[in-house]
Amino acid sequence: MATLFLIFNHQFSSEHEADAHLSLGVTKSAPLPTQLQELWRSIPPILPALQNYLGPFRSWTASLVAEGDYVLIQGDFGACYLLARFALNQGLIPVYSTTQREAEEEVLPDGTVRLIHLFGHQIFRRYGE
Repeated sequence: MATLFLIFNHQFSSEHEADAHLSLGVTKSAPLPTQLQELWRSIPPILPALQNYLGPFRSWTASLVAEGDYVLIQGDFGACYLLARFALNQGLIPVYSTTQREAEEEVLPDGTVRLIHLFGHQIFRRYGE
C-alpha cells in the first residue's frame, strides 16, 4: 500500500485525500514535520542555489519512503524541480495537484482593486508526463 508524502504549502483537503485514494491508490498521507513545513513555506528568495537548503527535505523523504510511494511537491518552482528529480532518482512518484481557478475582482472606492482567488483541486499529475 502506497503512502503520499506531502511537501506542500496548502491545506491537504478532503478532495485531495479522496482523489489520492481513488486515483493513486494511496492508503495514507504523511505531512512534513512542523519545522520542515516552516522551512518550505519560507524559502529565501535571495538564495542563488537551493541544493544545500533542500538537504533536510531530501533526508526526511529518504528516511521514510519506500519505492513506489508518492510525493506531492508544490511550492517554489526551483525547489519543486530539484525535489521532483530527487524523488524520481529514488524510485518515488512525484506528483502535483492541478486546480480549477476562479478570480473575483472588485474595484474599491479609492481605486484600489481587491482580487480574490478560489482554487479547487482537480487531479494529481505526475511530474514529467
